[in-house]
Amino acid sequence: MSIPMPARAMMFAAGLGGRMRPLTDRTAKPLLTVDGRSVLDHVLDRLEAAGVAEAVVNACWQADRVAESMQARAGTGQGPRVTLRREDALIETGGSAGAALRDGALGDGPFFLLNGDSIWLNGPVPALRRLADAFDPARMDALLLLARTSLAVGEVGRGDFVLESGGLLHRPASGAVTPYVFTGVQIAGPALFAAAPSGAFSLNLLWDAAIARGRLYGIVHDSVWCHLSRPEDLPAATRALRMARDPYGTDQDVVV
Repeated sequence: MSIPMPARAMMFAAGLGGRMRPLTDRTAKPLLTVDGRSVLDHVLDRLEAAGVAEAVVNACWQADRVAESMQARAGTGQGPRVTLRREDALIETGGSAGAALRDGALGDGPFFLLNGDSIWLNGPVPALRRLADAFDPARMDALLLLARTSLAVGEVGRGDFVLESGGLLHRPASGAVTPYVFTGVQIAGPALFAAAPSGAFSLNLLWDAAIARGRLYGIVHDSVWCHLSRPEDLPAATRALRMARDPYGTDQDVVV
């Protein structure tokens, strides 16, 4: 089942970026640059290319810097139209998205949720289009974009989910290794938040509830994906993006 491209999305940009220090001592992690552009711009570029009209960006740590970056982008005429949600305290991904949904900022249909610590290149069909094409609100509360841990750029640990035939997701057994990691990119519907608490909480809480209902699904990304958690991940991601665009290029030396 295919749905129309969602008109709205939310990007999480409020975190402290502790593992990126000292680079994040004076700036927010989504404002760090990979291949000449901020992570924020990379994600907004993907939304613009997909035709997503509106995006919400939350901010807490260095919120003024995030606001300045968004204003500079708006001044160039680049889309999507972006609204900043300032948070006085960290309320985690679930708390932020739940508050935005309750306020009407995400509308009443499916929407994208995107982490501020990852970037990706598209395969033959753009990743956001693939998510919209595969999302079925009648069967799914959320559809996650997964990457193969063996192909990911950056630290991914033991993986996040077991992917069953048909795309259904569940958690791996304690201590087990699974080949799939969440990319930080997903499409969800309001049903995911139907029983969400108020205040601070992680989206993991809602995913686990969706797993119990048999309503959390995933698809596997078919191009480059980079997880940005440590300073050394930035030049590694830049090299990966350049290599993907030009496998025979010689300009691969990157300094952050």
